[in-house]
Amino acid sequence: MFDRKTLVDQLENTSNWDLIVIGGGATGLGIALDGATRGYKTLLLEQVDFAKGTSSRSTKLVHGGVRYLAQGNIDLVKEALYERGLLLKNASHLVNKQSFIIPNYKWWDGIFYTVGLKIYDFLAGKLSFGKSVRISKKKVTSRLNTIKTEHLKGGVVYFDGQFDDSRLAINIAQTCIEHGATVLNHFKVESLLKNSEGLVNGVIAKDVETNVTYILNAQVVINATGVFTDDVLKMDNVSANNLVRPSQGIHLVLDRSFLPGNDAIMIPKTDDGRVLFLVPWYNRVVVGTTDTLLDNHSLEPKALDSEVDFILQTLNTYLTKTVTKKDVLSVFAGLRPLAAPKDDSEKTKEISRSHKIIVSDSQLITITGGKWTTYRRMAQDTLNKAIELGKLPRKGCVTNNLLIHGANGPVDKSNHLCVYGSDQNALEGLIKDHPELGEKLHPKLEFLKAEVVWAARNEMARTVEDVLARRVRILFLDAKVAMAVAPSVAAILASELDRSEDWKLNQIMDFNRLAKKYIL
Repeated sequence: MFDRKTLVDQLENTSNWDLIVIGGGATGLGIALDGATRGYKTLLLEQVDFAKGTSSRSTKLVHGGVRYLAQGNIDLVKEALYERGLLLKNASHLVNKQSFIIPNYKWWDGIFYTVGLKIYDFLAGKLSFGKSVRISKKKVTSRLNTIKTEHLKGGVVYFDGQFDDSRLAINIAQTCIEHGATVLNHFKVESLLKNSEGLVNGVIAKDVETNVTYILNAQVVINATGVFTDDVLKMDNVSANNLVRPSQGIHLVLDRSFLPGNDAIMIPKTDDGRVLFLVPWYNRVVVGTTDTLLDNHSLEPKALDSEVDFILQTLNTYLTKTVTKKDVLSVFAGLRPLAAPKDDSEKTKEISRSHKIIVSDSQLITITGGKWTTYRRMAQDTLNKAIELGKLPRKGCVTNNLLIHGANGPVDKSNHLCVYGSDQNALEGLIKDHPELGEKLHPKLEFLKAEVVWAARNEMARTVEDVLARRVRILFLDAKVAMAVAPSVAAILASELDRSEDWKLNQIMDFNRLAKKYIL
């Protein structure tokens, strides 16, 4: 079912699609899933790999957005809290409840944040993750034993969600295919097709692996390309105004010794008025993020020295254990596709985080903004707009209660294979049949050789980067270890995909070049 040749063959056998989605991040995959489950003939094309861009580089939070509450954006918070609850239910193997502590260093902070978070709890309604509560200085220091205690007055505990972003993207892609969609990574849209009236009615796309070009017709084409939105808009109209201004956020990954307990930390007001999170993730700590407006975008954004210094400086204001650049196991940067400000404002905090749907004169539909937590709602709104325009027959959305591939109720969180959910048994069966696949890829990490085989056979991984960045996450957890395991991953992939020795060597070289950008 997830075999690439089978999926590509579907392009030969289908001349007309109801829906073509450009972009395989959270938003595009959500739209493809919504389309397929409504019964539309759906095709999604992603130029590199699912979640290659912004959607694999989040703070790993499924959240309502405490910061947006402080800005008075109640509707956005309410919508996100509702979607957060659905995600916990529909992707139970990947989304966890996570406790956060806000340390208070001024006595009135405790009152302010307690009141604010009680509103947060209230807005979540029946889908609440747990009640927020004030705790004493003694309790804060017992739960966060690396927090600075000087002037500490106490803290507030609240609950939000934590997840693996790119694994959720892969599972959504699998769910799309299970519901009849054709979903392809490493497939680049090169231009748009138009009919005699100048309306967009398809795309010309190239299979990056074979260099074969396909002419693909559709009732509606949806641009869900995130920070690449304007590139597609310019395919439609070379003089189109830019809709998106990229804002960069970086994250540092540290050893668990910097945050040894089970709680995450939320620092609500850094020196420049932003929010900083320290979140436990795969026995590491993810720290972020920044908010830096950029003038251009790329597939591999690079952390600026000033951003790294800002995070380290802020951490060392709050932690007793000093953090230096040498302690950083991996650094990754992502770009948020913010709506371009009309008044040249440089304040990213004031640029809307809610999603926007734009219909071009050519009836190309573009979706921008939003965040991972609301991906399902963004998809629903986008397809409802296509129906409203008369591009698709009217059919209702059914994704509210749709389980994502792998969601199978409670899982044993003590075993790292739990992130595979209902696929865990099959993975363990693979190891039973081939005991050598039970070996670790690296002694420092828990990931197994079987996971590389599984990624190639069932998760559409085509490159060493696909595996180490977005299937088993080693690049994001420890970039030097990722470089060390690249040769063995390349060997397994070459065997699975029937690739040559030259391909294998090129893959190792390409991956090492990439991984160096994740090392400070």
